[in-house]
Parts: sequence; C-alpha cells; structure tokens
Amino acid sequence: MRPYTPGSGRWLIIGWEAFALALLAWATIGTFELTGHGVRLVACVLAALWVLGAHRILLMGAYVGVDGLRIHGLLRSRTMAWAEIAQVHLHDASHRLGPFRIPSGLTVLIERRDGSTVNTELWAQGVDFHSRPKLFRAVYHELRTRHLAARNG
Repeated sequence: MRPYTPGSGRWLIIGWEAFALALLAWATIGTFELTGHGVRLVACVLAALWVLGAHRILLMGAYVGVDGLRIHGLLRSRTMAWAEIAQVHLHDASHRLGPFRIPSGLTVLIERRDGSTVNTELWAQGVDFHSRPKLFRAVYHELRTRHLAARNG
C-alpha cells in the first residue's frame, strides 16, 4: 500500500507527455511524408508508448507492507525486505553543474545493510509533495516507523 495519495501534478505530466508525443508524431509524419499505414503505425506506437509511460507514472512511489518496501520508479522497481534495510533517512540532494552546486531539496534515501543506497521517488519538491510538505514528513515518518517496528518486532 502506498502511504499517500499521488499529487494532481502527475496528471499534468501525463498530459504534457501526450502533447509532446503528439508533436513528435506530427513532426515524424511531416518529415518522412508518411501516409496511410505509416501514419497509423506511428500513431499506434506512440500511443502505446504513452499508455505504458502514463501507467508507470501513476504507479511511481513507495509502497509499504508487512514484509518490506517496494520502490516503483519510472523504469524499474525494487522490492526490499525490512531486514535488508539498515536505515531510512532524509537526504539533502544536490546536483553539480561544473563548479556550481544546485540544491534539489529533501529526498528519502534508503541505506541497505550491504552498504548500497536506494533512491526513492519521494522528493519534497516533487509533484506529490510540493504543495503538501506535511504529507512528505508524514510519509517519511511512516517509513521510519514501519522499518523500526519490523527491526524490533
């Protein structure tokens, strides 16, 4: 179960992607002067790509269960048992652009017992939490509470 409802911004992203793929279809059809079956093929391939992408965008997030944590990303998903997780903590993410450091905001980071880290889709400035900062903190505390309960239980 995902311990939060997805933000409405996801629908904006899905709509934007539909618009971008429609532009790509229009440009492809015009550039290659496609007609008939070519137009239908481009339209079907891009529509299928949009449906798959929209489905993955809607699934993205962290799902908690009695046995562990499942992180659904855009391209892949990971499932970890609570016993594999060493720590759940907040991470102040940033990106480097040459000599500049660009702060990105808080994210939830999972540290595994084997020393590796797993990024989550939980970002304080993301589409799910940008206008709901209290919900971001509540989800973070829910993950920590579930982890501690599984570790102590």
